[in-house]
Amino acid sequence: MGSSGQTAGYQRWSRLTFLHWRVSAELLQRHLPAGLQVETFDGSAWLGLVPFSMEAVRPWWSPPVPGVSWFLETNVRTYVRSGDGRRGVWFFSLDANNRLAVFIARTFWNLPYFNASLQLRESVPAGESMPGRCLFYDGRRSGRGGVDYDITVRVSREEPWAALPGTLEHFLVERYLLFCADRRGRLYTGQVHHDPYRIQCVSESRIRESITGALIPGLVLSGGPDHAAYSQGVDVRISPIQPF
Repeated sequence: MGSSGQTAGYQRWSRLTFLHWRVSAELLQRHLPAGLQVETFDGSAWLGLVPFSMEAVRPWWSPPVPGVSWFLETNVRTYVRSGDGRRGVWFFSLDANNRLAVFIARTFWNLPYFNASLQLRESVPAGESMPGRCLFYDGRRSGRGGVDYDITVRVSREEPWAALPGTLEHFLVERYLLFCADRRGRLYTGQVHHDPYRIQCVSESRIRESITGALIPGLVLSGGPDHAAYSQGVDVRISPIQPF
């Protein structure tokens, strides 16, 4: 979970769906900055598409602000290792429907955020005999025609569980360090701190998306995801961005 004692802010990540595809490590490596290497599991690199809700987002010195601290986000990511062995996340993009959050993240955190129109709806079954809940994520990046997605997932009714170290689930979801780069290519890291995710299987998914191909020329995701999981969410403490 990280050891940094400094705190930049707090937030909650809620109703997360983790969708992952096996992809070419060589292709992804061409889109990473110097100093980072694609990390593989089971012989493959993995590309993630993760829509979710950001809630009660605030700096350490302020309470959440209605209309500002709640918004939706979708990120496209892969998993990397630095030359000194640190393991983390590299974000190819992060879409959010909050212009202030996008401005702050791009300006002060060197993260590739984009303004977008995003929606999240949820359908919860009334009876015990009914299938699990459905979530509907829709998004369109502002000013970028054709960069959008439409995702429907059905979550199984099993009891949530924590991923075990050494498993694919743990490799994909239990990540507490991010890497980012400024316009000059200088690397930075950021640490997050939260309890392990409690996840559930996604029993069904329907996905139409054009985000990944727009970000990574030559990438074609055929068929449904190779791995999908859902988490109701975690409370998060954020440490400041640090030069790498």
